[in-house]
Amino acid sequence: MERVAETEERPQRRGQRFANPWPGFDRHGFADLLKWTIERRAKRGAADSTSLPGLTEHGIVVPRAEPHALVATWIGHTTALLQIGGLNVLTDPIWSDRASPVSFAGPKRFTDPGVSFDDLPVIDGVVLSHNHYDHLDTPTIERLIRRFPAAAWRVPLGVADFIRSRGARDVEALGWHGTTAVGPLRLACVPAQHFSGRGLFDRNRTLWCGWVLSCDSHSVFFAGDTALHPSFATIGKDYGPFDLALMPIGAYDPRWFMRSVHMDPEECVSAVKLLSPSPEETPVLLATHWGTFKLTDEPIGEPPVRMRRAWDAAGLPSERLWIARLGESRVL
Repeated sequence: MERVAETEERPQRRGQRFANPWPGFDRHGFADLLKWTIERRAKRGAADSTSLPGLTEHGIVVPRAEPHALVATWIGHTTALLQIGGLNVLTDPIWSDRASPVSFAGPKRFTDPGVSFDDLPVIDGVVLSHNHYDHLDTPTIERLIRRFPAAAWRVPLGVADFIRSRGARDVEALGWHGTTAVGPLRLACVPAQHFSGRGLFDRNRTLWCGWVLSCDSHSVFFAGDTALHPSFATIGKDYGPFDLALMPIGAYDPRWFMRSVHMDPEECVSAVKLLSPSPEETPVLLATHWGTFKLTDEPIGEPPVRMRRAWDAAGLPSERLWIARLGESRVL
């Protein structure tokens, strides 16, 4: 996992807060949020339940896949089980009915998790991309810590104390381009363009990121939650090529508000091309961040339709776009 030091991007610091480093990042304030809220109320409609992803039987290897194998299972949103290097690793786990600080309000699931919590194999590690409620879910985290107390937690800067306070023992926080290991698995914390916050007064006090997970036989890129940014090229150069990339394709409308924090499908294709400029090195792309919670204005089933169209228009290998059903597993 060698990297070129002079190409490293670092998040900016503004006092106690982090900031995206790239020129042109658009910070939206309360007035913009109020404008969007008014727009949403004017055109609010029901989710198209016919476009929700279907459910299928998972192919998780129990208790673990062989060390040379790579098995990925989409559970929903950005939650996936990666069986890599002989370990079981979860990304941004959420099994709750709502992505919210309370159980009676906030974005509600339109689809069940693709794998029930009780069906999980022994979890060896968890990676978190940032602290938003649809990515860092307190009830799920507490359930995981109780059931798998030996699991290693790898998180961005500022999130470790939150996880330790729930009882986790093996917790490490990294900044962008920081590296660590969990057994035979090497991990790198990599840039993302997003923001953080769980309340009115903690915006951007913790970092956001993606992750690279690699072993001797495979390498995986988990983008977390991000807008399109130039560091995809750096990630590809310094950590690629990748066998699998988990990248978000949903929560993108309205563009005037979401462009700075969420990719749309066409921008995801651009990110893949930055990540792997050679078509022969295009990873299998597992499309995430759609079909679970309706967070923004586009129809809930629109992202994969647009993604397939943009992928084909770019001439990328058709078989490497994976629009998964909930619970679907793939051996790579």
